[in-house]
Parts: sequence; structure tokens; C-alpha cells
Amino acid sequence: MKPDSRPLDGIRVLEVGQLLAGPFAGGILGYYGAEVIKVEPPGDGDPLRKWRELDDDGTSFWWRSLGRNKKCITADLRSEEGRELVRKLASKCQVLVENFRPGVMEKWGLGPADLWAENPSLIYARISGYGQDGPWASKPGFASVCEGVGGIRYVNGLPGEAPMRPNLSLGDSFAGLHTALGIVMACLHQANHPGSKGQIIDTALYEATFNLLEGVVPEYDGAGVVREPSGSTITGIVPTNTYKCSDGKFIVIGANGDSIFKRLCETMGHPGMAEDPRYANNTGRVKHEQAIDEAIAAWLGGLDSVTALALLEEARVPSGPIFSVADMMVNEHFQARGLFEEVDVNGKPLKIPAMVPKLSETPGRTDWAGPEVGAFNEQVYGELLGLDSDEIAALKTKGVI
Repeated sequence: MKPDSRPLDGIRVLEVGQLLAGPFAGGILGYYGAEVIKVEPPGDGDPLRKWRELDDDGTSFWWRSLGRNKKCITADLRSEEGRELVRKLASKCQVLVENFRPGVMEKWGLGPADLWAENPSLIYARISGYGQDGPWASKPGFASVCEGVGGIRYVNGLPGEAPMRPNLSLGDSFAGLHTALGIVMACLHQANHPGSKGQIIDTALYEATFNLLEGVVPEYDGAGVVREPSGSTITGIVPTNTYKCSDGKFIVIGANGDSIFKRLCETMGHPGMAEDPRYANNTGRVKHEQAIDEAIAAWLGGLDSVTALALLEEARVPSGPIFSVADMMVNEHFQARGLFEEVDVNGKPLKIPAMVPKLSETPGRTDWAGPEVGAFNEQVYGELLGLDSDEIAALKTKGVI
């Protein structure tokens, strides 16, 4: 095995979609070795290129991360010539990823049946708000809405107040992760069953969220209990909460193990609480959650966060600070674990996050930052489809690419 081998070497992926869910799946595959050809509309390309903070060239910093390792080409899917280019590319790929509204790819003649006619082993990964079938399939499904339908918004926030969302598009990322996993499983199936036909991977944003609800469903069906929002705690596990220290900084403590809770009480100077049979196990602690949290909050209110965390670490009580990205960038553990990679963007260095998990023998890596619109047109259309420079120039003149 070559030292720089990656687990998805030899897999060619055609990414047809934009914004986050589909491109996030493609980004994971590309990081671990897949050749990812990303199709964008001519002109401005993927809208994410202009989202949030922009660099001096007017391109999103986020794009440089999400578009890493991708061979970006352009094709106008509203034109028959553009769609024909995609058909030809799909015939030379093992995987296609798309996240259009259900039915759009079929309308363009790019649905699974259309592409399987030329490439019957193609793995066709589809991401949408509500899936490819069912009464809600045609509904527009952005992550913000699907997080609500999928259940994560309901349990997030303070009781009696409007549900909260993290300042992230989690539904899209959840869907991208599930899709990447589905693609790897489908590739593994084909590797173990040579000659097997392609299959559809149907990922819905609300279902990717629903899949992470832990025991919410069986608890409701078995006990009739609806898990409600619980602020910074988690229902049924005590103590695990966020607490404010005297310097105004917040820390997290997870002392829900029986022996850990005893050590916490002794560290706080409450040996009586440590030996109190009411708090001996999690069931009892749940009944007395308010008293326990008040005791912890009172103790931390007299300590700065650095001192508190040092005491908790000495007592082997799981705890930690609430990090911003600025904290992460200078933290010794983040640095030691290699969680930042530096890329070159038009002659300027930029740090982007490394991807996980870490593989000891075939690790992933970033080869290049998200490139400019159509940066790989000549290479992909020339080398893969055999178009000469005049044909490529003609397509560009007509606005097809």
C-alpha cells in the first residue's frame, strides 16, 4: 500500500447539487480519496460561494473548506447540451450525488433510470427535505424546517419558550453524513458482489434528524412520555449541566456516574451529599436535580473558571470550558490532534478544519482548497470526455459551460 493511499481511492463521484447537504457528502468522500467532480451552473456557481464572510476575491471562506479536493466544472442543466454533458460524465462515474427537489432530475432526463441505461452499476444518492416518496415528498424542505419536523427543535431550548436552534445548519450536515455513509455501504456491497447493479440512496433531511433522537420514540410508545426541552440539562441524567463561574465564563460538568458524583461532592466540600442515599444513584439524583444544581452553581459562583476546572480535573470529574472558534485555534490539544489544515488560496494561507475520523493507515487529507468556478473544465471535459479545445471553447461561447 502506498503511504499516501486513501480508502476511497479509485471511486469517482459526480456531485450535482448545491449549498450544503449534497456538497457536504461530496466533501467527506473527496477528503478520503474519492475523485469528486462537482457540477455548478455557469457564472456564479454554487450560491454558497457568496454566503457569509467573503475573502478579498469576493468568495466565501466557507467555500474554501466545503469545496476542498473537488474538480469544479460548469454545465447549464437548463440546456439539453449541458444535460448531455452530465449524462456522459455519469456513465464514467461510480457514484452520483444530487440534492434537488424530487422529480427535477427526472424532468431533465437525469433520473436513475435514465442514467442506468448507460451505467447500470451507478450508485445514485439523493438528498431532499422529505424523501423521494410519501405525501410530503414535494414540499420544499430546508434544514431549518426539517429540523423542526424531525424532532430536534422540539427538545432544544427552555421550557415554555420558543424552541432554539444552534447557530449551524445541522439538518444539512446530518443528511450529508448519512448520505456519505450510505454511499460507502453501497460501494462496499458492490466490492463484495462484483457485477451487482446500482441502487438508490434516499436521504431525507428530516429523517437524518429523526435518526438521532436516541430513546425519544420508544419512551413515548412504551411509557407515553414526551421528552420536553430542558435548557442546558438533559432529561433523566443528573448532574450534567452548564454552570457560570465567578469570572463570567461557563463550564460544563458531567458528573452523572455514581462514583464521579461522590468525587464532585467531596471536591465541593459537601461530603454529606456524597454519602446521602438519596443521591447514591442516577434515579435518586433525577428526583433532586434542582437541589444538586443549586449546590454546584453556588460552589462555582465563588471560583473562577480556571481554578474550578483545575480542581475538577484533579478529582477526575468530566468537565470543560465552552470554546469559541478563537479558543479552539490556540488550544494545544486541537493543535496536537491536527484539527486545522492550512491551504493556499490565490497565494494567501487559510486554515480550514480537518475532517474526522482519523484513520491510522489511510488518513484523509486536503489536497487543495475549494477552487474557482469552472477551474477543472478543460481537464474533466478534455481528459474524461475527450473534448478538444475548440469543442470546449464552443460550449463556453454558447453558455453551456
